[in-house]
Amino acid sequence: MAITCIIRYEIEPTQKAEFEQYSKTWGRIIPQCGADLIGYFAPHEGTTTTAYGLYHVKSLTDYEAYRKRLASHPEGQANYEFAMREKFIRREERQFFTLASGQ
Repeated sequence: MAITCIIRYEIEPTQKAEFEQYSKTWGRIIPQCGADLIGYFAPHEGTTTTAYGLYHVKSLTDYEAYRKRLASHPEGQANYEFAMREKFIRREERQFFTLASGQ
């Protein structure tokens, strides 16, 4: 059974463009590193500070292997450094879910 990782971000509302650039870069890298990317979602209307990233992995073992590949990926390292330098992410939370509806 696949596991879905949902990352909830609290972002700086005046730096939405930076978050979108960050998201597009992960959009290329995450599939290369072994996860099935659903997508990154930036605020559109309502909230100005909440954003999400979602992807599937087959198991927590696969997640650990994926994270190691991601950490050693040169573009991934540069994207992480971009986020740290520009400080557009205030907070990040990861949660893991399985599909309960059986669909």
